[in-house]
Amino acid sequence: MTTPVLQARGLVKRYGHVTALDGADFDLMPGEVLAVIGDNGAGKTSLIKALTGALVPDSGEILLDGKPVRLRSPIDARRHGIETVYQDLAVAASLDIATNMFLGREIRKPGILGSVFRMLDKKRMREESAKHMAALKIGLRSLTQPVESLSGGQRQGVAVARAVAWATHVVVMDEPTAALGVKESGQVLDMIRRVRDGGTPVVLISHNMPHVFEIADRIHVQRLGRRVAQIKPGDHSMAEVVAIMTGALQVSEGKAVVADKDAAEAIGLS
Repeated sequence: MTTPVLQARGLVKRYGHVTALDGADFDLMPGEVLAVIGDNGAGKTSLIKALTGALVPDSGEILLDGKPVRLRSPIDARRHGIETVYQDLAVAASLDIATNMFLGREIRKPGILGSVFRMLDKKRMREESAKHMAALKIGLRSLTQPVESLSGGQRQGVAVARAVAWATHVVVMDEPTAALGVKESGQVLDMIRRVRDGGTPVVLISHNMPHVFEIADRIHVQRLGRRVAQIKPGDHSMAEVVAIMTGALQVSEGKAVVADKDAAEAIGLS
């Protein structure tokens, strides 16, 4: 049996009387794109924050390659090879592309120039950045141009390339197409495919169901603080998946069955 790259078992997170995670489970398999979907308040943001070190759960367990890990901060997650592309991209707009690629991980020149005078090896950083951009087929005029001069899709490409460059286990992408047009969204989806095909599994958080069905190998449905279903897009219609997400349907023995008759009737699925 294949061991998941990243797992969570029984994650619980409470904020006073509010329960954000209520025994949440999670499984990311090698070489897949796993979409995480859920209605507002379903706990998907808390789940992803726990898996990327931005939130420490009250109880439960996170496993990487089958071994328990403690992720107390995003830096911990990065040390374990888990990289996140945030919705706001977290890029320094006034800096050039190569500098953004190595932000916080700058390469210094060898010898006394780097160790004593702390000089950066900009040439090597540009060369390494060019390799990562080429691998994802991201076409840019120059790696020395500032990120603020790029289109939305190109900025997304820089953020994705940076994550892939440092990820040894998982890349998490938070709403990567939310602010993009049709053409640029298609380019980002192509990038996600290339990341997966390169051997790095991807966790995709998205509200865009057509994109989810186009790119995801499996779908994790989060509801009321826990996982309620794991679905393959080809096994269910988009309407059924939305109904499972909202609680009108539930998955039983691989089939979607009515869980809330009134809600199912309201959307024509009874």
